[in-house]
Order: sequence, then C-alpha cells, then structure tokens
Amino acid sequence: MTEKLTEQDIATALQTLNNATAPDHPWVRKGDTLQKTFTFKSFIRAFGWMSQIAIWAEKLNHHPQWYNVYNKVEVTLTTHDVNGLSERDFSLAEKMDKFY
Repeated sequence: MTEKLTEQDIATALQTLNNATAPDHPWVRKGDTLQKTFTFKSFIRAFGWMSQIAIWAEKLNHHPQWYNVYNKVEVTLTTHDVNGLSERDFSLAEKMDKFY
C-alpha cells in the first residue's frame, strides 16, 4: 500500500532528487505536489520523451498530470490515493529526470 510521506521524508527526498539529477533545474514543491517544466529542442523530442515516460508511468502505476505545448512539458505529480506526496511521485520524477 502506498503511504503519504511525512514532511521530513518529503524534504529529504526532494533534496536528494534535486541534488542527484538536476541541481540546475530543480523540482519545486507546491503544496501536496511536485512541479517542473521540461524544455526540449523540438516538439517531436518533447513528445518522444512523453512517450517514454508514459511507459514508465504505467509500470509504476502512477500517472502524471502534464501539459504540452510545442517544446515544453509542464509536469505536476501527486498521489491522489493518499492526498499528498508518496514514494511514487519521487520514483516517477527520478525517471523523468533520467530520460530528459
């Protein structure tokens, strides 16, 4: 079962995520969500990345809220089942950064 992370767990996980994968382009916490905008060289690269991430999202059973216009993808992650952030959000965020 997925559990809501504590404030301390969220702070630690967010710091670890941002230090490990994208210190110059961090994820931002807004309330019970993680948010980030990814910018690509073209629409096709943005769409290709989204296709890769869709496969991982399905494997992780965790689906992002995202919005794409041309070369930008705005992502919001949260775990609705727990009304907050869980390990699922950080796992998917890590995959997103890895494939970016």
